[in-house]
Amino acid sequence: MPLLLLIRHGENEYVKTGKLAGRLPEVHLNERGQKQAVELAEALGNVPIKAIYSSPMERARETAAPLAEKLGLELQIHAGLLETQIGDWAGQELKALRKLPEWKVVQGAPSRFRFPNGESFAECQLRIVGALEALSQAHKAEEIIAVVSHADPIKLATAYYLGMPLDHFQRLGCDTASLTVLMLGEKGVQLTKLNQRAPFNLSISGMGSRKSKK
Repeated sequence: MPLLLLIRHGENEYVKTGKLAGRLPEVHLNERGQKQAVELAEALGNVPIKAIYSSPMERARETAAPLAEKLGLELQIHAGLLETQIGDWAGQELKALRKLPEWKVVQGAPSRFRFPNGESFAECQLRIVGALEALSQAHKAEEIIAVVSHADPIKLATAYYLGMPLDHFQRLGCDTASLTVLMLGEKGVQLTKLNQRAPFNLSISGMGSRKSKK
């Protein structure tokens, strides 16, 4: 199975409003987020990436676009990489949400929580892992693929592959424009990078040695 480069989208202004964006449309990268996207493209521009997949959300597509352009690859949109469906919480102020009794469940026992008119964390984890498995099966073992998604889906997928309880997934970090690398193999999964930002350390160049067989 291939090497997965899991990339969180860049910074956007919506988070500074103190509200949850969820799947609300028209949430775009801000100036810093655009710079982060360019830095990602520069940092990964020499890696022999075979394909680039992105969540349909604007902020994810805008993060993936510079890398796709630099590598001359088509940006492929995959609905399975979407942000968590937070339902009625989309657009709500975090200050108000933290006062709800449900907030304690989100923080302490997320495996038991379902967003009102949305999905549960367990369902989100099942969705993102299913998407990554499908993408992996579509590529050869020596290939490298880039996947641009969102914080919680990336953390949930990482927790799954590491065998962590779902209730512990929020202990993982996933900053904007960060890179998490998973090497999937028949005998197990190796986490080689977690929540790293460009410019990456020199070991990232080692990916270039994974030559694709034609």
